[in-house]
Amino acid sequence: MNKIQFRSVGMALLVSALLAGCGGMMPANNQSHLVTFTTQMRGGNEVPPVASSASGQVDAMLNTETNLLRWRLTYTNLSGPARAGHFHGPAAIGANAGVVLPFPGLMSSPMEGSATLTAAQVADLMAGRWYANIHTAANPGGEIRGQMTLRR
Repeated sequence: MNKIQFRSVGMALLVSALLAGCGGMMPANNQSHLVTFTTQMRGGNEVPPVASSASGQVDAMLNTETNLLRWRLTYTNLSGPARAGHFHGPAAIGANAGVVLPFPGLMSSPMEGSATLTAAQVADLMAGRWYANIHTAANPGGEIRGQMTLRR
């Protein structure tokens, strides 16, 4: 090993040691306040069930420090244009409930949104008592639906 190579290796070891020593002073990347949810929407999940070849998915993330919920929704093969979409609750699987959070704007796929939830809404969502659904003219009560479930 020549003198230049020796210095390069020595410098690399010194930098590595310094970075390792400072690790305790660096803030941890703690994201324990972020909780994720998902659902698969199908016509058979509607109450009563709907015969539809449509499907969809909602993926969401809740910041439990700020109660900010962000979601991304996709769907395909609806019987016609989506007329509306919402999160509903509180409701268990197989039960219906009122709208707790409408999807704002035009219903298109994919779509993203966000909203700050109340403490009661957070509690219901965390307990699995929210569902998402998409409404069409042919299925005004909802064509596809899925219960929001906590990802583990």
